[in-house]
Amino acid sequence: MSRWRPPRPKSSPYITQEGYKTLEQELAQLWDRRKHVTAALSAAAAEGDRSENAEYIYRKKELREIDRRIHYLQKRLPSLTVVSEKPGKQNQVFFGAWVTLENEDGEEITYRIVGADEIDTSGGLISLDSPLATALLKKHLDDEVVFNQGGRQSRYYIVAIKY
Repeated sequence: MSRWRPPRPKSSPYITQEGYKTLEQELAQLWDRRKHVTAALSAAAAEGDRSENAEYIYRKKELREIDRRIHYLQKRLPSLTVVSEKPGKQNQVFFGAWVTLENEDGEEITYRIVGADEIDTSGGLISLDSPLATALLKKHLDDEVVFNQGGRQSRYYIVAIKY
């Protein structure tokens, strides 16, 4: 059996201004952390036999992970489009909107539609590419939204839209 997997579909290149600043701060922190890890790696390498040196092996792995993330951010940041302007139609759902939904039981939940690089489901930030966000885009206040969630249909009503 082959281990080949098709490449993941490309995520949308949009990001909020806050999300872009967060990624820039992460990149700066990674460069700072890389300096400390490199110093610890050289100290571990100076201890002698590297094949049985757990500290050396750990620091090499940590440095590789940091370099991978730095490489990703350096490629991704220039390709992102920062969306900082509010749309002209404030009663319609677009990128960056805070949308409050009500299900059939009357429970309310609020989501913000953001770029793929800044999603945080615990904070209510969902990706522009997610099924829910795709269903919400260009809907108006009081519209009904139906989408498939885990093999079953979910029905929501848009209660509020904020930017």
